[in-house]
Amino acid sequence: MEQTVMGVYVILKEGAEPEGNPEDIGVLIEGVEVLRELGNIGDTCALLFGLIYCLNLSYPADLKCTFEVMQKILMNLDGQRLSSKAQFLKNKLME
Repeated sequence: MEQTVMGVYVILKEGAEPEGNPEDIGVLIEGVEVLRELGNIGDTCALLFGLIYCLNLSYPADLKCTFEVMQKILMNLDGQRLSSKAQFLKNKLME
């Protein structure tokens, strides 16, 4: 987790099913746990985007398209202005 630039983590109890209740859900920024013991993955993703906005952070270069799709297509925030890659994916999802 120390190598993680930015992301959401989920820790499951040992032997637990993936769809079971996680032991912990949180947010990492530059390898530092900034939020922990959050309720669910959806809220945690929204909080990550809030932190990115409030702290004026840039998306990690290797995850830029992933974050753009999450923000603009899945969360419908600023969805009118899409990169060509994101627009292609949105068109494919609408078929």
